[in-house]
Amino acid sequence: MAVLPGSPPLAITLRRSARARRFSLRVSRVDGRVTLSLPPWAREAEALAFAREKEGWIRAALARMPAGRAVVMGGTVLVEGVEVAIRPGTGRAPRIEAGALVVPGDADRAAARVAAYLKVLARARLQAACDRHAGALGRPYTRLTLRDTRSRWGSCAPDGALMFSWRLVMAPPEVLDYVAAHEVAHLAEMNHSPAFWAVVARLLPGYAAPRAWLKRNGHDLHAVSFGD
Repeated sequence: MAVLPGSPPLAITLRRSARARRFSLRVSRVDGRVTLSLPPWAREAEALAFAREKEGWIRAALARMPAGRAVVMGGTVLVEGVEVAIRPGTGRAPRIEAGALVVPGDADRAAARVAAYLKVLARARLQAACDRHAGALGRPYTRLTLRDTRSRWGSCAPDGALMFSWRLVMAPPEVLDYVAAHEVAHLAEMNHSPAFWAVVARLLPGYAAPRAWLKRNGHDLHAVSFGD
């Protein structure tokens, strides 16, 4: 880790890569982390000099990051691609009612309760989608888990275990369905070869549009804060 002075100071993660042939900078659209990749032979002082030359570009990229969005009582949250108001209410669990997400209990626990509601909904939607795609493919998966991942929306392990980000349930339903089809396709093709994409196309014709939506807007889903 290195730090460039300034207002504010810039923290930069240095990563040596055997495949790197030159210095390269990346600013994550998920969390704003700045990573400088450098060849194994390069000196750290040279890498820092490169970063100082690119300081203007780094700060401009960070300025374009989406603003964080906190989930609070009286605010809004995306549920399956629709912005819904968060309203106080009675009962035991959050629920959609008259186009709003009704959340019982103390207002200071609203974010945690909204997150719990979304996780339950995400599991139901993803399990249904994976069951449908795995049935069409004729390849069963072994288990399904949810996480709050930042580097990927889903994964398929060699043993057939599927993992997904529960934040997918905030996206339009066809986007969640695409990620489910993508990971189920890995049950047949554990790669991203033309054969793999042919399986995805067979499971979900027209997958290109939801895939593009996720590339354009996925960072906005990560920008939503549930107070954790």
